[in-house]
This record gives sequence, C-alpha cells and structure tokens, in this order.
Amino acid sequence: MKKSSLKKSILASLAVVPLAALLVGCAGNAGTAGEAADNETVRIGVVGASDPYWETYVDAAADEGIDVEIVDFSDYNQPNPALAEGEIDLNQFQHIIYLADYNEANNQDLVPIGATAIYPLGLYSTQYESVEDIPDGATVAVPNDPSNLARALLVLQSADLITLKGGGSIYSTSAEIDEAKSRVTVTELDPTLTATSLPDVAAAIINNDFITDSGLEASDAIAQDDPSDPNALPYVNIFAARSEDADNETYKKLVEIYQDSKAVTDGVVENAGGTAVMVKTPVDDLLESLKTVQEQIAEQG
Repeated sequence: MKKSSLKKSILASLAVVPLAALLVGCAGNAGTAGEAADNETVRIGVVGASDPYWETYVDAAADEGIDVEIVDFSDYNQPNPALAEGEIDLNQFQHIIYLADYNEANNQDLVPIGATAIYPLGLYSTQYESVEDIPDGATVAVPNDPSNLARALLVLQSADLITLKGGGSIYSTSAEIDEAKSRVTVTELDPTLTATSLPDVAAAIINNDFITDSGLEASDAIAQDDPSDPNALPYVNIFAARSEDADNETYKKLVEIYQDSKAVTDGVVENAGGTAVMVKTPVDDLLESLKTVQEQIAEQG
C-alpha cells in the first residue's frame, strides 16, 4: 500500500468506543474565547451525546457552578472545524493521532488540555493464561488493517513478545520486526478473523468491536496498551481547545470534573463495555506527543 493510502487508513480510525449520534448540534454565540464566566455556557462538541455519562457530566459541572452544553455531531469530521471556527468551546471525541492529522491537514493549532481515556487494543489467548506462558517461536495473529496493525505491533512490543526496529511508530509494519530479537512469529489476518484463529495460534490481537461476539470479555486480555508506555500516548483520548484557550481556568476545571467524578468515569467505563482505561496523563506529555505525531505525519507527506 502506498504511504499516502496507509496514512489515510491509519488516521481515519479513532481509538474510541463506537458511538451512535442522533443529531447535529447547532451552536450560537458563546462570548469571547478564553473568558468563560460562571454565567456563560461552555459548549463541548462530541460524537454521541446520547451516551448516558454525558448527562452525568453536565450535572457534575453544574454542581461546580459551570453551565455545560453538550453539542452533538453526526460524524468525526465536524467537531474540529467547529472548534477552530469558534462555534464550540471544547471538544472531546478524538485521540492525539486524529488531532495531529487535523492540525497538519488544515494548518491549525488545536491543542489537548487534558486526557480522558484510552481504549486499549488487547491480546487474547485460549491456550495461555499470561504472556510469559507463550513459548518462544509461537505464532501470534494481528489484524492486517493499517489502522490497527501498527498499534497491534506496539502492543506486542510492550509485552516483550517482539522488537521493532527503531522502536516502532504509528506507521509500523511487520517488515520492521527484528526477528532475531523477537520471541514470537507474527501473522496478519483480516480483523474479523483474529478471534476465530485463537484455536490455531498462541494468541491474537482482537479489535474491541469483535471481543463480545467472540465470547470473550475485555478482562480476558493477557496484554494491552500500557498507558504509561510512550508508544501508547498517541492513542489517548483528549479534551481539545483552541491554543489561545489552553490556560482557561474554567476549561481546566471541566477536565478535572471529567477525570475526578467517579459517577462520570464509571459511566464512561460502563458505556465502553469495560474496555476504557481512565487516564490523567500530564498535559505537557500530551503536547509533546502531539508535536511528535505531527512531525511523523509531515515526514510521511
């Protein structure tokens, strides 16, 4: 596959739980950017406002004296332009890779102001109870679609099953596996087949969409993205703001409410079928990851 096609495939995929959007929200005037006051409404763009935890979040914000309106968008292409144009104040629907691609493609400088969750890509096995039990030379299946292949390889590297030449990136392919330093052999399969391959392989990376249908649960994973691994940072979902609003205290407080409200975080995890891992990644780390990913995207052309 050409690099341009690979890039588009990777960046079209969001590491978020599938969401059903009902309406496209319309936004009015929210006042001057960066000057949200207690009596002003902060509008947050999302894809899937019908998810129950958003109502919980709005109530939690109200308890802190902040009026929040959740603005629903019908697809992932809409919230970033709406934020850039000032139609909404924040958005929360994407991971760093998606934001980096938008910034690069549109010469924008939207920034993350807080982390929310990562939806790990998991390694499953019906033969072995732990990664350590997998014998050297065994075969592990990974999804062959570009949007998940690189991430799957990074998961295997984090689990010390393979080593990627150069450390790996969001564009890694199987050709980068250093076989001499790797414990297992990797085979690529259609994403719909990795789960059904479990009887024939030592383990398999299974997309979240296929876990339940395969009779598995997220808790059955023997390895998954490690949120503390720098390679997982680009897949962390975020609150995004315009760069001039990065230090807005009201917006920072809204991030804290999302991160610290047990009712909200429990709702996010439940809505994700138990696959969400809530994170509080420092903003400086998010910004550094955004910078790195944008550089990688620019290099890919």
